Amino acid sequence: MRPARFSVVTAAATVAALTAVTGCADAEKSDAKVEGAITVTATDTSCQVSAKEFPAGKVQFAVENKGSEVTEVYLLFPDDRVVTERENIGSGTKANITAEVKAGDYEIACKPGMKGDGIRQKVRATGGGKAVKRDPKLDAAVAEYRTYVQQQADETLPKVKVFTDAVRMGDIEAAKKAYADSRIGWERTEPVAESFGDIDPKVDLREDGLEKGQEWTGWHRLEKALWQDKKLGPAETELADLLVKDLTGWQDKVNEAEITPTSMANGAKELLDEVATGKVTGEEERYSHTDLVDFKANVEGAQKSYELLKPVASKNDPALARELDIQFAALNALLDKYRADKSGYVFTSYDKVGKPERKELSDGVNALAEPLSQLAAAVVK
Repeated sequence: MRPARFSVVTAAATVAALTAVTGCADAEKSDAKVEGAITVTATDTSCQVSAKEFPAGKVQFAVENKGSEVTEVYLLFPDDRVVTERENIGSGTKANITAEVKAGDYEIACKPGMKGDGIRQKVRATGGGKAVKRDPKLDAAVAEYRTYVQQQADETLPKVKVFTDAVRMGDIEAAKKAYADSRIGWERTEPVAESFGDIDPKVDLREDGLEKGQEWTGWHRLEKALWQDKKLGPAETELADLLVKDLTGWQDKVNEAEITPTSMANGAKELLDEVATGKVTGEEERYSHTDLVDFKANVEGAQKSYELLKPVASKNDPALARELDIQFAALNALLDKYRADKSGYVFTSYDKVGKPERKELSDGVNALAEPLSQLAAAVVK
């Protein structure tokens, strides 16, 4: 999960926004020049866009962070759903983003410090644009991925209820045992959950990601109660009930998610970003130290998207597909070193993993993330 989320806009999206396609963040070199790109200049206090109106279709954004903090840049639907994004743009660095959009109104948001709603600029994609023919294999990939996401949500709820039942009974050891397992389906498909905006902050926010006045709820609040506070009471029972309610809402909404080939590819990269910024650092599961369970689930979710898109990606860019096969296998082999049962999810407690080993895991993530960032571009060639 990211440190903080955009606030929820409850007004219904316009029809034009709902018909927008998707975006893909290209893994182009930071110094690469993109001819005709719309420049986005981010600082700590501003988000400047060189053109607020542009033709619908394939749009290039050249982002430069001139601020002192790391930032994120988003292209958003009017209801805050994400079209495309680029995270972790360091101070003084550049990034290129490609977005495929249909005509309609959008917002570009820069998030200095990667917190809050961001500094926003309204933009518009104009013209009808030509219909793009899509490989039937990509339609099949989307359909299968939609089934997979729903399956993960359906399988998560019973596991969550085992966890929350133990919380309600005040059984700390049983709740600890059920905690990590209850999160696997969520972690595999988190980018889809995040696309709704309102669910993720309720169930998967860390304490340091809270906005001013925001109540802390969800898994990590209960994680702290179990491992640090070491007590369960009426407040935790209420939190357990709320977690089930919120995740039931997620389960009900999953089938409504906007899923396209490029959103699948971008989601796979987002899952690797989640690993790099939360799991490898040990920040995600700072009380339970079950980070490697989340780590494995994130990799599995990313690999599922890749495997479904591979028939097209391997045809368009065979060298990229070969590299992704190699790097997924290498990272999975690294993770296997930390579990005795290669088919199970009992991993070494992350506080027992030393700095050299964490560096090795981080290097494995980076080795996969670079080619994975090119998957969306390969899919739309």
